[in-house]
Amino acid sequence: MHQPVLYAEVLDALQPKSGGAYIDGTVGAGGHAEGILERSAPDGRLLGLDQDPTALETAAQRLARFGERVVLVRRNFRFLRDVAEAHGFVGVDGILLDLGYSSLQIDDPSRGLSFRADAPLDMRLDPDAPLTAADLVNTLPEDELADLIYRYGEERRSRRIARAIVQARPIRTARELGDLIEKTVGRRRGQRIHPATRTFQALRIAVNDELGALEAVLPQAIALLRSGGRLAVISFHSLEDRIVKHFFKQEATDCLCPPHVLVCECGHKARVRLVTRKPIVPTAAEIERNPRARSAKLRVVEKL
Repeated sequence: MHQPVLYAEVLDALQPKSGGAYIDGTVGAGGHAEGILERSAPDGRLLGLDQDPTALETAAQRLARFGERVVLVRRNFRFLRDVAEAHGFVGVDGILLDLGYSSLQIDDPSRGLSFRADAPLDMRLDPDAPLTAADLVNTLPEDELADLIYRYGEERRSRRIARAIVQARPIRTARELGDLIEKTVGRRRGQRIHPATRTFQALRIAVNDELGALEAVLPQAIALLRSGGRLAVISFHSLEDRIVKHFFKQEATDCLCPPHVLVCECGHKARVRLVTRKPIVPTAAEIERNPRARSAKLRVVEKL
């Protein structure tokens, strides 16, 4: 069974209680949701969203014992407010957004998320989405491909990698792409992270529009919370964490005018307080149990 990252820390942050209403915007395999429902017994409710139908089926099986206390909906969390209002989850006590991928998704060879997978270069979480990683790899002009790898993967060797990709087209499988990148940039002895990691991250982010969805959901989540309700977000790379950190800081600040403006002209009022001024990260014990947790960062705010 997939082990949710920062499980105890998430429950401590959200403080589930009986009668509460909660939203898991990335329900995945249902690990965090299960804990929230257990802590909010006997009548706490949870709305779970996920765009991945396979993950949603797994969550449904795991959470079946909670009956009508849980509602699961197949939808990207960028539509959080519409889904929440349709199911009566407004003025909720807590919202969780776990931006990582579950082990079930990463280890599924058919998705092409791993550079070790001898499978089609897909990377879509929503199988109905129109764009695949293969589309990007095999059709983008070299400069656009290099820019994408640099922007979303923060890969400083993006131009060399893009040039190699264009010369090797067509590339059909994840392993083929992973091997090409390793051959192109090399791998130092003892290097722990595969040299294709950043490129795969960039393609996955682009295919699923992950950063666009994150920017869209954050203000919706704040609007759905009741006073005293909490929003917890787990990010896994610097691009995500930067967006979350900036948004939380902005929403916890009364005035956003430039420093040279002596009297506030923007009229902005703080909507949240920072529960975590620095992100919560996994313990050494958790990383030893689950190495994929090593880059996780949890940030939490409470609505005023």
